[in-house]
Amino acid sequence: MATLGPESARPALGSSPSVQTHLGSANLPPNRGLERALEEAAASGVLNLSSRKLKEFPRTAANHDLTDTVEADLSKNRLTDVPSEVCHLVALETLNLYHNCIRTIPDSVISLQSLTSVNLSRNQLGSLPACLCGLPLRVLNASNNKLVSLPETIGQLHSLMELDISCNEITALPRHIGRLKALRELNVRRNLLCVLPEDLADLPLVKFDFSCNKVSTIPVCYRKMKQLQSLQLENNPLQSPPAQICIKGKVHIFKYLSIEACRSEKMPDSLYLPVIERLSLSRPTAGRSKQDSDSGVGSDNGDKRLSATEPSDEDSLSLNVPMSNITEEEGISKDDSSEHISSLIEEDSHWPTEQTVFLVSESRPCQRRANVKLCLLLLLVFCAVFLRSHKSLESVDPQFTMRRKMEQLREELELMEQLRDSIESRLKVVLPEDLGSSLMDGVVLCHLANHIRPRSVASIHVPSPAVPKLSMAKCRRNVENFLDACRKIGVPEDKLCLPHHILEEKGLMKVCVTVHALVDEASPKLSLLT
Repeated sequence: MATLGPESARPALGSSPSVQTHLGSANLPPNRGLERALEEAAASGVLNLSSRKLKEFPRTAANHDLTDTVEADLSKNRLTDVPSEVCHLVALETLNLYHNCIRTIPDSVISLQSLTSVNLSRNQLGSLPACLCGLPLRVLNASNNKLVSLPETIGQLHSLMELDISCNEITALPRHIGRLKALRELNVRRNLLCVLPEDLADLPLVKFDFSCNKVSTIPVCYRKMKQLQSLQLENNPLQSPPAQICIKGKVHIFKYLSIEACRSEKMPDSLYLPVIERLSLSRPTAGRSKQDSDSGVGSDNGDKRLSATEPSDEDSLSLNVPMSNITEEEGISKDDSSEHISSLIEEDSHWPTEQTVFLVSESRPCQRRANVKLCLLLLLVFCAVFLRSHKSLESVDPQFTMRRKMEQLREELELMEQLRDSIESRLKVVLPEDLGSSLMDGVVLCHLANHIRPRSVASIHVPSPAVPKLSMAKCRRNVENFLDACRKIGVPEDKLCLPHHILEEKGLMKVCVTVHALVDEASPKLSLLT
């Protein structure tokens, strides 16, 4: 009996239903919790299946009516694909798939035409399907994936307000991203971007984060982002603006961009007439409108245009416009100015006939000289059209005549070309078209002085990759050292320019005189040595 008591007290498996229910109760709480979540979703329209280690959508969901579900949270599971059952929830407005193992998004997601917010962060997506751009999304979070690009159809998301694609492998933003006219927040942090598209300047961005990329230049057009409040740009190899500007914040960055924009649009010092602002002397701009590229001279409807062809064998363009047609005794009114200039152009057989882009090449001095002469011609045309009568100017300045003014401009252009040729031939460099800005830091001028007399300038402050732009104090030291070297070499005081002529680009003609005097001082000594 002693041995039978314990055995009789221990019931056999399957012999008692109460014991079987008790043993199986260990697996009921998770299933019961899942069923309860599905029941609550059917009642409230909010489906919460987060952190349940799901590898697929629950099969028991078919027993519940989820057609009115407006919010679904499937985050922190083990899903490898967007469940097809989710794509049948046509009333869904918010979908959270954060922290799964999703690799692809099915095309059936297009049926979710009420979806406004989707979170795909921390998955393994290699690309976003084009069908995703057919949804009325306002928030799209695809951060921490393996994206290498965005679909070109992203411009169709006209209601998108927040876009987060940070921590991916994207090398370039699509060209149609500028069509997201409702975008307020853009996060492209920790990608492989090298260039920022200029189209972003037209968007009403409030927050913009492009930190931890490979961007070296912020386009000057970004200064138009009037609504931008937060700008994150750290950990980029920025050169424009330089690092010392970027660390000061958004206000200083935008101020720098505004100054750079003014500098790029500024006319040369020697050309005082405002027509030069309408000429693209530095480089052609892609996609310019007809109104921008049309000179407006010679026709009322803009069909005829002034253009410049490649230089001829003589490497020059003729300046033989009949000066008898523009004399000191003749005044041209606005009424007949267009017809008069048109007749001048038609009479001159040397005017080019092929339509090309007006381009000044840094590597072709002959073409540059030809275009400078053409620029002089355009100045002449401008004076004839827009100065209604020279007699009003003669009443102010009796020495003024059209011919004297054009001769003065011609001499200044020739002096600038001589200055450029002197520096380029001796230092074996090619200077930018904006000669004043290339000389304002004094580096080129100091090297020129040392070339003429070695070690005449003991130390020269030069830019570095980390600090590509010298401070004003260092520029002033370079300029002062250059002027001191000129005095030592023997340049007379009356031919020396002042520091502000170089630093502020307000006296290129005086700089020309100084450089020519410096070269002339070196020429006799060189001839004696030879």
